[in-house]
Formats: sequence, C-alpha cells, structure tokens
Amino acid sequence: MNDKPKYKILFLDDDEFVIDMYSMKFTQAGHDFRPVSDAEEAIEILREGFNPDAIITDLIMPKIDGFTFLQMVKDENLAGDAAIIVLSNQSESEDLERARELGAIGHIIKANTIPTEVLSIIEGLISKHKAGK
Repeated sequence: MNDKPKYKILFLDDDEFVIDMYSMKFTQAGHDFRPVSDAEEAIEILREGFNPDAIITDLIMPKIDGFTFLQMVKDENLAGDAAIIVLSNQSESEDLERARELGAIGHIIKANTIPTEVLSIIEGLISKHKAGK
C-alpha cells in the first residue's frame, strides 16, 4: 500500500508533450494533477477556488509568461499556501532570483532532470513547504 501523501497540483506549461508526460507521471503517483497550457486559464482556475498544494509553472510561454503569471498570482493572493515551483529551461541567476521574489520556493531545470526526478523533487518541496507552515 502506498502511504505517500497525495497532492493537488496546478501545472502550467505551453508544451503539450511536457503536459502529457507529467500528467501521466503525477497521475500514476496518485496526485490530483490539473494541467493547463495557458496562464489565463490557470488564473481562472485559481480565481474559481481551486486551492492547490503546489503551482508548477514554466517561465517562457506565449501571451502571458511565467513571471507575469506569478506576479498576477501574488497580486491577487491566489496561491494560498501552495508551494510555487518553477519548471523551466531558464537557468540565469537573475531569472531564478526574480522567480524567488515572486514566491517560488524551488526551481527545476527541465533539460537536466528526468520526469521521475521531477516528481520526487516536487513531492519533497511540497512536503517541506507544508512542514514549514
């Protein structure tokens, strides 16, 4: 029997392949995984009352980028107690610092991390975030 905690996760990425890959990985692990490919849709889900344990976002996206999305979440106080985690190929220190200033507690470089590792890292970050509350 798997006694690991199950988390509600809002996942924002504009790449359908990435969404499909992580949807399978997180759903198989038993998590309530809500993937969206557009920041406006993610904001709407949060405004409608979805209260995730984690918000995972890419930074480089069309229309509304991850930084603008994080700023909107912060300005409207939509994250609740969610752990905000960046999953991106952006690795410039100024990008990481800006994401931290907007509430991100973790950053994972997509290209350097396989999905199983991403799942494990994110579960660990959520658990650590919840323990710190």
